[in-house]
Amino acid sequence: MSSGEHPARLSIGVIGAGRVGAVLGAALARAGHRIQAAYAVSAESRERAAALLPGVPLKEIPEVIDGADLVLLAVPDDALPELVAGLAATDTWQAGQIVVHTSGRYGAEVLRPAMAAHILPVAIHPAMTFTGTALDLGRLEECAFGVTGPDALRPMAEALVVEMGGEPVWVPESQRAAYHAALAHGSNHLVTLVAEAMEVLAAAGVEQPRSVLGPLARAALDNALRLGDAALTGPVARGDVSTVGAHLRELGRISPEIRTTYVALARATAVRALESGRLQPSAAEPLLDTLADQEPTP
Repeated sequence: MSSGEHPARLSIGVIGAGRVGAVLGAALARAGHRIQAAYAVSAESRERAAALLPGVPLKEIPEVIDGADLVLLAVPDDALPELVAGLAATDTWQAGQIVVHTSGRYGAEVLRPAMAAHILPVAIHPAMTFTGTALDLGRLEECAFGVTGPDALRPMAEALVVEMGGEPVWVPESQRAAYHAALAHGSNHLVTLVAEAMEVLAAAGVEQPRSVLGPLARAALDNALRLGDAALTGPVARGDVSTVGAHLRELGRISPEIRTTYVALARATAVRALESGRLQPSAAEPLLDTLADQEPTP
């Protein structure tokens, strides 16, 4: 297959039947490709493979790669470079194989040790959080995939994403870490923020924190995605210093760790509100002074 063609039906080997690998393998199988083998270590991964990749034999890594048109590497970021280099050192890669990894952090350059074997290197990262169940297959519809690789492979890589139901987004090699940082900041840290807010609500005696916070958080997220900084509301954006001070005292009592998170985010919010003109400089100065003290007030 030439690099510019729409991918034909491929024989695929999946290395890493974790939450991402098993789901993407199932999505590729749904698109008509054949999953020839998978590699799974833990009992959870083996169960996941049985559920999402029924009938696919579990084999050792060299056997998964042998004869595959496409090898899907769905392993943790920190394990990827060593795995690629180790397989190159043992001459496991085969000429003409499409090698796709799912790491958000890395682009195609991490696959360089395998390029001496004349593989076709591509990074395809789904911008989605996974449960490792069939539920994720529906979530792939219109999910963005960060794609990085040689220009000649771009049509092939984007076609694979479309076949899985996703939307390809081209990310330059040099910007891969920034792309991944943005996604981690906007999703992983959102989980921490929401969990902390529910903890404080519970401490305030609210019996169903998720019912109280859910509608507000969903509306705030929707507004932020549509309006950006124009969606800012609340005491920080208004410069309500006494209200922010009361928040700090209560959070210091309930959880100094959550208070620290509040201070960091309130400072960032104040700066963005100031730069966007929503917070006047005269109100910003006393607010930032209040937020300057990291230690809870006795």
